[in-house]
Amino acid sequence: MLQIIILAAGKGTRMKSPLAKVLHKICGKSMIEYIIEESLKLTSTIDIVLNHQFEKVCETVKNYPANIIKQDLENFPGTGGALKEVPIKGDKVLILNGDMPLIKADELSKFQEIEADIVMSVMKLDNPDGYGRVVIENGNVKKIVEQKDANEKELKIPFVNAGVYLFKKEVLNKYLPKLSNNNSQNEYYLTDIIEMAEKDGLTIKAVEVDEENFKGVNSKKDLAHAEEIMCKRIKDFWMKNGVIMHLPDTIYIDAYSSFEGECEIGNGCVIKKSVIIESEIRPLSVVEEAVIKNSGIGPMARIRPKSELKNTHIGNFVEVKASKLNGIKAGHLSYLGDSEIDEGTNVGAGTITCNYDGKAKYKTKIGKNVFIGSDTQLIAPVTIEDDVMIAAGSTVNKDVKKGSLAISRAPLKIIKNFYYKFFGKETID
Repeated sequence: MLQIIILAAGKGTRMKSPLAKVLHKICGKSMIEYIIEESLKLTSTIDIVLNHQFEKVCETVKNYPANIIKQDLENFPGTGGALKEVPIKGDKVLILNGDMPLIKADELSKFQEIEADIVMSVMKLDNPDGYGRVVIENGNVKKIVEQKDANEKELKIPFVNAGVYLFKKEVLNKYLPKLSNNNSQNEYYLTDIIEMAEKDGLTIKAVEVDEENFKGVNSKKDLAHAEEIMCKRIKDFWMKNGVIMHLPDTIYIDAYSSFEGECEIGNGCVIKKSVIIESEIRPLSVVEEAVIKNSGIGPMARIRPKSELKNTHIGNFVEVKASKLNGIKAGHLSYLGDSEIDEGTNVGAGTITCNYDGKAKYKTKIGKNVFIGSDTQLIAPVTIEDDVMIAAGSTVNKDVKKGSLAISRAPLKIIKNFYYKFFGKETID
């Protein structure tokens, strides 16, 4: 049986953030969630070691089937200390870090294919400067040398420690109690087990891993780079499944969005936590927490949370929020908030559902085949029944019955020659 232990107790001070490092999000999902989800593809036996912002991280991972352990940082700091109170249950134990969100299950499975007492990950870098080197002889790991302690020959070694290990159960049971914090940092280091095991003649093998997949996130710059990689993976997945994307490098799609049927996404779009079904999202549009079905959105439109659009055309500079739109057209320059609008209705330019009175939000209900003229304000709560016409420039603050015309305009007053009098110019009849 494989056991996976995820080390996620650290503060992540280099992130320069009050938020625990493992809770920083990549494409809308926290880093630690990616790691748990990949781990669950390999085993159901998962332990997560936490400390910093313990309650917050627990809340984030509460829906995953994992055992949570709080590291005693005061008495057992360091990566080795993190394992001091973890019950070793698996025949083999894979140790992961909570700041490696790009890790993939298929690559982690390679560790189990190698027969050894310890399997450790190494990366081959063109420029390993700044990393500890892994000395490998005849296929066996002999030692890990920090750069400051490496000799000239060792500095030329391109292999560096990627920070993931697979131990046989008996190895951890033997060497964890022997770990010491007798070092400059007064911490218990997991890498000390490698050194002790090598001295005792145990077999230690290296598995070469992809640098991208094992990238650690230690700063906001690393976070941005990791998100760039993850977003590309998400877009590649959906394009392979039939979604058309124009200039995909300019498109942002988060981890919670999904697509069904023939969909097309224009350049510069942002799509978060949304379901897009057989629809076109035109350039520079933003869709958040919405369901879009058989519709065209944009260009330059914004669909905000709790919106459901079906068989609908939304044009440029239209904003929709918490609304259900079924078979309508809103071509341009409108705000439709907290509304229900039914099929056949045309929303003219400049139409606004005035849904907020400064204290509470109210709903606008519009029926079928309603024609709303440009520059109309609908003062919610208000109901517009089927087959209604609303004249351009109207302010509607009462319910309108089926088949009616609603018009509210002040009488137009024209003062002859006012322009010339105002500017003191000669009057021209």
